[in-house]
Amino acid sequence: MAVWALGINHTTAPLDLRGRFAFALDQIAPTLQGLRQSLGTTSSHPGVETAIISTCNRTEIYCAGEQPALDHTLGWLAHSGGVTPALLRSHSYTLEDSLVARHAFRVASGLDSMVLGEAQILGQMKDAVRAAETAGALGTTLNQLFQRSFAVAKEVRSSTEIGAHSISMAAAAVRLASQLFEDLGKIRVLFVGAGEMIELCATHFAAKNPKQIAIANRTLERGEKLATRFGGEVMRLADLPERLHEFDAVISCTASSLPIIGLGAVERALKKRRHRPIFMVDLAVPRDIEPEVKALGDVYLYTVDDLATVVQTAQANRQAAVAQAEAIIDAGVQSFMHWMELRSPAGATGGVVPLIQQLNAQTDEWRAAEIARAKKLLAKGENVDAVLEALSRGLTQKMLHGTLAELRAGDAEMRAQTAQTVSRLFLRSQTKTTNNSNGL
Repeated sequence: MAVWALGINHTTAPLDLRGRFAFALDQIAPTLQGLRQSLGTTSSHPGVETAIISTCNRTEIYCAGEQPALDHTLGWLAHSGGVTPALLRSHSYTLEDSLVARHAFRVASGLDSMVLGEAQILGQMKDAVRAAETAGALGTTLNQLFQRSFAVAKEVRSSTEIGAHSISMAAAAVRLASQLFEDLGKIRVLFVGAGEMIELCATHFAAKNPKQIAIANRTLERGEKLATRFGGEVMRLADLPERLHEFDAVISCTASSLPIIGLGAVERALKKRRHRPIFMVDLAVPRDIEPEVKALGDVYLYTVDDLATVVQTAQANRQAAVAQAEAIIDAGVQSFMHWMELRSPAGATGGVVPLIQQLNAQTDEWRAAEIARAKKLLAKGENVDAVLEALSRGLTQKMLHGTLAELRAGDAEMRAQTAQTVSRLFLRSQTKTTNNSNGL
């Protein structure tokens, strides 16, 4: 099996391009089905294994199949995002074999994140793997790759300080707000959405005891649950434009495919506020807030990419742990590649497992044949000892037939090589005993 991966992330592609390839969790199954069909997978031909990881900072496709199909995968993804393959290629990275494993292990361990050592990506990867498994797109190879990724990540986090003193995106948002407002206890904060990221942000802001917290969400039930936890109020998304002016800080992160806070709504809110500043953080990919809003004089709008410089301030404290983490990842990559080599087709370099399976099948066939023959002899009343003798002799002859034939075939050099191999395989205990008696 070959493994390959294609991806874009916060270091290779701008926010708006990443937004074109953002897949919500409920979109993963049909997306994987489309990808697998394009790669020739049918119900009668399982074909290529696939998985997609999609977060605000990255979209990555992992595949395993008989032959790598990187160009086809890139073309398919480009088409799904409505861009040319050339444009996507200029902002993406492609990986094969051991480089796929290394990348997956680094991502799971938080070494490839905007926030070095952040733990959220591990949960997102597990969600993606469950989605692929549910969709029937995950096979033995990718399942092994991801399970090993999770094991490596666990070892990295338990054995190093990679996650210590981490500044999350949520904490970075609070830090930026503190630079604009002298006292966060006097501001009103609106959170748009009710997912994991908003919950993290609300937790950090609530610790500063703001004057008011409100949650705007498409479904009131989930919004109410979060609002109750932080002693806030809940509001419908439809009411947001009319109430936007009430809030000093707006943090948004939804799964909407289109912006939900437009330029006009923000302009009207500023007018009602008599141009008192609004702090806005858009953590969504695709964007929740129209990018033109950033040009307004009294708006301080930050995206996930804008927060990068803030989270970098804590990076130096964890760099010492990176080398330790990379060593753990190196060992994990070697282990995975060894597993892959063992599962190579019989005859391929290192293809041991299929050969073992064939040997077991052959010996089972011989054993069954000799047992059947012995049962017939016993049924005829033959002597038990004679039948057992015939059974053991028959098995021995079947197992040695090929070996003895090889010892008699070929030229002298080939026979000598065969003899050495046979001695090592069949006479190991005798050879060891002889060597020991000779003091070796």
